[in-house]
Amino acid sequence: MPNLPLMRVERLCKRYGDKTVLHDVSFTLGQGEVKGVIGPSGAGKSTLARCLNGLEAIDGGEIWLDDIRFGDRHTKLDALRARIGFVFQDFNLFTHLTVARNVTIGLTKVKKMARAEAEAIVRRELARVGLEDKLDAYPAELSGGQQQRASIARALAMEPELMIFDEPTSALDPESVGGVLRVMRELVREGMTMVVVSHEMAFIEAVADDVLFMVDGGIHEEGPAEQIFQHPQGERTREFIQGLSHAEPDNVRDAR
Repeated sequence: MPNLPLMRVERLCKRYGDKTVLHDVSFTLGQGEVKGVIGPSGAGKSTLARCLNGLEAIDGGEIWLDDIRFGDRHTKLDALRARIGFVFQDFNLFTHLTVARNVTIGLTKVKKMARAEAEAIVRRELARVGLEDKLDAYPAELSGGQQQRASIARALAMEPELMIFDEPTSALDPESVGGVLRVMRELVREGMTMVVVSHEMAFIEAVADDVLFMVDGGIHEEGPAEQIFQHPQGERTREFIQGLSHAEPDNVRDAR
């Protein structure tokens, strides 16, 4: 069960020119909580994920991590981001660096860690995601699933308090999805605080404590996973859930 609040989002708004992509988004995230974010394409899910890590500046409302407010002139964004791991849809690895160097770079550049200490952490985190034999490989030599697991290892190496996953399996072939979901499920077992934006509905239903259902840039319904998937309250939520196949894919079943 979630403990004390780690993050608070209050009346968040985001615009691109004249287009409002997020409006009046509010929720809290407890320590150890897994928050699933679902909804149709164009609902603003990925934009929300990027705002939660400071990758997108907000146009209204507030985001707090503990007692630190995003956008405050005294807040150092790099230090804030070091506390929040982010896993991109498209891996976002440096193609000219080996897997080990991709994972090392944040430790040496942001945390100013000695190379020997950083390399020990890199080996540990790559073993954690099943890539201990890929230290010297380049991203182009890996499958999509392996690249995503390397991206997860890079985020975990910074020892974040919160992990944000933005559609982590959307760019993967079906065979690779299961390996990534297995790593994520292990993080859930370890008690990692997570925000997971995903179309893997069976996975969200299985691991999320709380689910946000987003439509047109706002939260249409929020509640426990069982409520959202089995007993949705809103008509739009019911339509969305009823349109999904409840047959659990092999790649999700295999991730258990």
